[in-house]
Amino acid sequence: MPKEMVSFAPHTLCFAEYEDQPLEKGQIRVRVEYASPKHGTELHVRNFDPDEPYSYFDSDTKCFITVPNEDGLKKTPPEFRPGNMWVGRVAEVGSGVSDFSIGERVAGYGSLRETHTILVGRENIPGPGACFDVLRVPEEMDWKAALCYDPCQFAFGAVRDSMLRLGDSCLVTGLGAIGLMAAQMAKLQGAKAVFVSDPIEKRRRIALENGADAAFDPAVQDVGLEVKRLTGNLGVDAVIEASGSYPGLQTALRAVAYGGRIAVVGWYRKCTGNFDLGLEAHMNNATIFFSRACSEPNPDYPRWDWRRVNEDCWRLLSTGALRCGNVVEPVVDFEEACEIYLDVVDRHPEKSVKMGVSF
Repeated sequence: MPKEMVSFAPHTLCFAEYEDQPLEKGQIRVRVEYASPKHGTELHVRNFDPDEPYSYFDSDTKCFITVPNEDGLKKTPPEFRPGNMWVGRVAEVGSGVSDFSIGERVAGYGSLRETHTILVGRENIPGPGACFDVLRVPEEMDWKAALCYDPCQFAFGAVRDSMLRLGDSCLVTGLGAIGLMAAQMAKLQGAKAVFVSDPIEKRRRIALENGADAAFDPAVQDVGLEVKRLTGNLGVDAVIEASGSYPGLQTALRAVAYGGRIAVVGWYRKCTGNFDLGLEAHMNNATIFFSRACSEPNPDYPRWDWRRVNEDCWRLLSTGALRCGNVVEPVVDFEEACEIYLDVVDRHPEKSVKMGVSF
């Protein structure tokens, strides 16, 4: 029987067997070859962290609602299946499916498991957060590029939301997969200088390999002041804040030019201090915009929507316009994925960028 990765308690993972059901009309089954989890959002938004209360986003009130036990204590989160993107080959085709054939290379969203069953033949699912069910992957396309589809979407939205224009300078704070994609996109957008900041040396090195002009370690450098000096005390026109940390946002406020724009794409945990909305935040008249590419309507609606973001990101990835080979690392065998996920994603993020899994 096929296996999948499951967490039944915080900071634990195991393999569980599951049974594939017979295909229904309009479905295909894919045997996965490569996959990857998320690294930031997945760990705290999906309740992998026991210090985070179990909550859900209520679509009516647009608020997160904490779910208590009957005794008023935090509720234990339900079982959780890590995963984000996968690439594989069509292994079975159900009745009524004419657009896909056995052996075809495809990609999609889903947890870390050996097979996925997808209902195809639908157009983009309507509504906020909609996405394509399955994407065709050209044979010449790097599988790592396909796994970067999700971070690419949110980096794409953040660069657009930052209002970065030809000739501007830019700072990217936080070099997970989203930040590394955003730094490359800022160059494609025509930024004359792209600076990056992250405390992890591996990620700074990759950003420089992929075209960033200068990289800073916020653990030992005053990044805001360094950026000001490199820009003749002007500061950067735009900041992509992808760290999801309050010190990262503080750096953005210190580095941005007067009247500049900060696109916040990182997802923050509860603020417990070390953040100051006085000082540069009060003096420099910056605009902070919270960027989430899949939230509809898009800021540039009706010209831009989630479908257009998806299509343009896939174009950039499938044509090789973005470098992804050094972003998806390390790559591990599925049999070792539980142990290594807990090591390089949960406990020691400095060891990874975007973990890849080979099946």
